[in-house]
Amino acid sequence: MAKTNKGGLGRGLKALLQDDELDIRADNQLIALGDIAQIPVGQIQANPFQPRTHFEEESLAELAESIRIHGIIQPVTLRKMGYENYQLISGERRTRAAILAGLSSIPAYIRLADDQSMLEMALIENIQRENLNAIEIALSYQRLMDECNLKQEELGERVGKDRSTVSNYVRLLGLPDEIQAAIKNGELSMGHARSIAGIKDENEQLALYHRIVQENLSVRAIENIIKNNQPSVDKKTTSSPPNEHNSRWEETFNRRKHHLAYTTTLKCKPNGTATLSIVINNDNDLDFLLEKLSSGS
Repeated sequence: MAKTNKGGLGRGLKALLQDDELDIRADNQLIALGDIAQIPVGQIQANPFQPRTHFEEESLAELAESIRIHGIIQPVTLRKMGYENYQLISGERRTRAAILAGLSSIPAYIRLADDQSMLEMALIENIQRENLNAIEIALSYQRLMDECNLKQEELGERVGKDRSTVSNYVRLLGLPDEIQAAIKNGELSMGHARSIAGIKDENEQLALYHRIVQENLSVRAIENIIKNNQPSVDKKTTSSPPNEHNSRWEETFNRRKHHLAYTTTLKCKPNGTATLSIVINNDNDLDFLLEKLSSGS
C-alpha cells in the first residue's frame, strides 16, 4: 500500500488555501499538491459523471483479491470538495475493489478544482527526483497525459525525454499488479520489465517474471528467450506463390463447412499444407471426434 509522501515534492507548490474546507490534509498533515495521501473510503463520493455504470462482479472480485495481496499499486485521483469530502475523478473500479477487500482507506492523488497549471508543475518537478522507481515515473507520465491533456510527444518535450522513453514507461502500467509491485520494490529492473511488457499474454508475462526471479536471468537472457519463442518466418516460403492445392481446398471447405457439427476453420499454407482447426466445447465433443478419427469413419 502506498504511503503518504511526507518528504517530497514541490514544497514551494503547496499554495493551498489556509482553510479547512480546501486544504489538502490527511492524518493531520498538510499534503503538497501531487503527493499521495491515504483517504478513508467513507469520505469518497462517486463521480456523478462516471460513464461506466456496470462493473463485472467476477472481475471486481479478482481485483479485490489482488489488492489484498499487493495493495493498490496505482492510486486513485480525487477532487477535494470540502472538509473531509472528496469526489472520484478516476479509479472507481479500484475503489470498489478496495472496499470489497476490506480496506478502510486508499492511496489517492488529491486535486483542487482549479489546480491545472500547478498540477502540471508539481508532477514535472516530481519526475525530476532521483529516487523514483519506474512505476512512480510511469504514473506521473500517465497523470500528465490524462489530467493535463498532453500527448506523448508533448510530454517528452516537457520532461526532456523522447517519445519512445515515455511510451516504454507508460506500458509498464499495463503489466499485472504482481509485476508492478516487484518493480516498485526494486525486485525487477526497468530493463526486465520493458522486455516483459512486450509480451501480450498476461499468463506468459507472469510465467516469464517468475522465471526471472527463480533463475536470476539477465535482461539479455530474457530478450533471447522472447526472441526464440517467436515463430520463425521463412522469407523464401512467404514470398513463393500460393500452392495449387490451396484454392481447391478452400473452395471445398467453404462449400461443406455449413454442414459440420462443430465450429471449424481451415488455414492453407504456402508450402502446400493446411491446418484444420475444430472448436471443442466439452468432453463429449472430444470423445466423439477421437472415436471417429480412430475408427476412420
